[in-house]
Amino acid sequence: MTTAAVSPIASSTAQNWLKEAQESLAASENPGGMMGALQNARGNGSVKSFLATSQTISNAFSLISSSTAEAAFNLAAQMGSQAAHQRASDRLAAVLAQNRQQTNYTPSEGLAPVIYFEDGSSLDTVGNIFTMADGKKIDSTTGQKYIAPGSLIQMANGSYLDTVNNILTMSDGTKIDTVTGLTVTA
Repeated sequence: MTTAAVSPIASSTAQNWLKEAQESLAASENPGGMMGALQNARGNGSVKSFLATSQTISNAFSLISSSTAEAAFNLAAQMGSQAAHQRASDRLAAVLAQNRQQTNYTPSEGLAPVIYFEDGSSLDTVGNIFTMADGKKIDSTTGQKYIAPGSLIQMANGSYLDTVNNILTMSDGTKIDTVTGLTVTA
């Protein structure tokens, strides 16, 4: 490893000037760079020593090059990671800015749980059941006759029994009154 010669100004102000002077003399005897290469050229002049010196210099340049490439790759990866993190933070901030709740917002009351009509019918807006004036109940979402789920017994073949009205509905849609055994047509 070569060291650069220390300037005379630094030597005169340093506490250990004798040591610095010795290091400076040793560095001037073994210079690096072009001067060192020229001094090494006056060796024995064999091809073997030239190739060995060239191989050593090539290895040094290769190490410098690979270290530089590795540092550049690490820097690029770090900068890419920071940029991706910044973009994600910016997107999150933009979404949060758009979804801020209004501070003076008063939500509407919505529908009443039960709406009563003039003809005596009513609409349960929670359970979606329309009750007519005669007491007949209709599911307001499907328009079919309403049967309370707790009063139904499901059969394996797709039939079901309405225990409130005593009506057995077969899987083909046929309705039978379980008290009389007659088919219900309406």
